[in-house]
Amino acid sequence: MKNKIKILLVFCLLLSICSQAQSTSKKSFSKDLVVPRMRVIVDNDFSGDPDGLFQLMHQILSPSAEIRGIIGSHLKPDDGFDSSSETATNAVKKVKEFLEVMKLQNSFPVYEGSNLQLKDAKTPNISEGAKAIVKEAMRDDVKTPLYVVCGAGLTEIASAYLIEPKIADRLTLVWIGGPEYTDLATPPPGYTSLEYNLGIDITAGQVVFNDSKIPIWQVPRNVYRQTLMSYAELFLKVKPQGKTGEYLAEKIESLMKRVQQFNLHVGETYIMGDSPLVLLTALQSSFEADPSSSSYVLKLSPTINAQGLYETNHNGRNIRVYTQLDTRLMFEDFFAKLQLSKI
Repeated sequence: MKNKIKILLVFCLLLSICSQAQSTSKKSFSKDLVVPRMRVIVDNDFSGDPDGLFQLMHQILSPSAEIRGIIGSHLKPDDGFDSSSETATNAVKKVKEFLEVMKLQNSFPVYEGSNLQLKDAKTPNISEGAKAIVKEAMRDDVKTPLYVVCGAGLTEIASAYLIEPKIADRLTLVWIGGPEYTDLATPPPGYTSLEYNLGIDITAGQVVFNDSKIPIWQVPRNVYRQTLMSYAELFLKVKPQGKTGEYLAEKIESLMKRVQQFNLHVGETYIMGDSPLVLLTALQSSFEADPSSSSYVLKLSPTINAQGLYETNHNGRNIRVYTQLDTRLMFEDFFAKLQLSKI
């Protein structure tokens, strides 16, 4: 009997130690061991595909990247996710709603982008989002690199460049978008020649690729399609993790239900196509900082034509075009941070 009591006491002591260690690790994870080594401005069409909210949560929970602003940008007219004429306005509402779910309301500056595409390649759309990019890029009181991470159209970064071309030397654009490069990949079955994010604002794409010298890290369609999360993972690793996990899972589940009304079935995976924005910034290597576990090639920036297709530009600058992503690191880090936060 005494031995049983001793074993029980030892077991309880071990549980207590483990609990304290876990509690300590949660506290030290972001506050003591990881400090910001870059700045990011998040630009996404949050009233559209819910993958942007997954990226936003992951970015928020990544302490090495200091979020200097969140921009809600527009969709193309009559988009199936939001067919209104105020998609950027609605994107800001979605961001604020999500920050409330995470109990982080008023923790980050949230800016509204333009609700419209560029009317030409010379005239910026003056929005709070574009002005925020210019203001942050032109700061002289900080040395950390600035990344504008964009999972939507390029209206805001193009407008910022047209407002102040000097930003091209002071930031890096990480963009999810653009069709496949035919020398690198084959388009998917039944593909459309105009890729979704580029189609939001082709003129903005022309400003950024054809006219500017902005450094670009591009994740084209064949690469962002690698980011598949299974419904089983969503159900077991996301949905049980507090109100945030439940909120995110419900967004995907409601979409799965909605498309069934049109006799469409998404199967048992979903493309979290905006999540590479976190992988390529916050999850860079410890030394010689870079997204060292993902692969890219250097290509001459193409000319984007009026149809949103690439044309060879022998005078183009070199840009990074990613070919393979470390989805293991990306998703495992996402799941771990969601579990650690348990908001």
